[in-house]
Amino acid sequence: MASPPTEPAFLDLDLQECQARFVALGGKAFHAKIARERVFAAGELDFESMTALPAGLRGRLSEQLPILTGTELGRTEASDGTTKLLIGFRGGDAVETVHIPSLKRDRGATLCVSSQAGCPVGCPFCASGKLGLSRNLTRGEIIEQYLRGRAIGELSRSVVMGVGEPLLNVENLVSALETVRTEMKLGARRITVSTVGFPDRLRRLASSKPHFQLAISLHTPDDEQRDRLVPAMAGTSVEEVLLAGDDWFEQTGREITYEYVLLGGENDSLGHAERLADRLRGRRAGVNLIPYNPIDEEPDGRPRPDHVEDFKQVLLDRGIVATVRWSRGMQSDAACGQLRLHAQS
Repeated sequence: MASPPTEPAFLDLDLQECQARFVALGGKAFHAKIARERVFAAGELDFESMTALPAGLRGRLSEQLPILTGTELGRTEASDGTTKLLIGFRGGDAVETVHIPSLKRDRGATLCVSSQAGCPVGCPFCASGKLGLSRNLTRGEIIEQYLRGRAIGELSRSVVMGVGEPLLNVENLVSALETVRTEMKLGARRITVSTVGFPDRLRRLASSKPHFQLAISLHTPDDEQRDRLVPAMAGTSVEEVLLAGDDWFEQTGREITYEYVLLGGENDSLGHAERLADRLRGRRAGVNLIPYNPIDEEPDGRPRPDHVEDFKQVLLDRGIVATVRWSRGMQSDAACGQLRLHAQS
């Protein structure tokens, strides 16, 4: 795995670190507070436009402490308004960030954010891991995705379910999300982190009571099948993952959403639905069913719409809260990881 950049940028620093850096560059500690307010609250991404800062300091900051370190390498827009960005960071690593407007105009938009450059989990139906893992993203690189997303349009929600496995970069992620919550004012209930659910890591994280919602990508109620669909979790039983989810609820008081990608002919049978309902009976959780968004070269297909509805109905009939999330932005490399895969392969 490649090493992250060693030279911190503006977004990599917390307030105290930022104040120290500003003083070292000839400014005052309060100048750092002004700059952070302009960046996180007002969305200004150029020091030169911050006229409340001394002109000489603005120049030194622009040269030695850049706000953004990434470059927009590509952008695709779907007919439903979904915009996908391919952002290149230092060292040649690239990630995807997706801005998804609400179908209701007054609801803002959801931003889908990446946590790693590449992914080590290796799910065969997902484009994110086809090139393997390059490295963890820095705190600043995660925050930069939020700033770039907000420049497209107002944000009302965020999901960390882009490229990468969040629990394998949890320190940088939690630090970044605290800035998003406290300085960009996106509330904890509006931020969801999606993981395949490493039980030990999940329990450690729950004990710190982080300020976000949790989703666990389950994809099947059956151990043998999950070993194939989520290779990084091979040998960890479905029940172990669910017990860690129970522990999350007990420690945080927040219910979990279990995500289930429906693969046509693979895990979308009524038997799968019945076994999933048995697994979740009595647990404080809901299910988000996601019909598969095909990768060009993969043989797996989308399930039939009537199979999706039948699967959902089985869960509802057994008292499990279940919703279906059809993918937005189906055009233009819409599946998670596809834009990056096509650009770098």
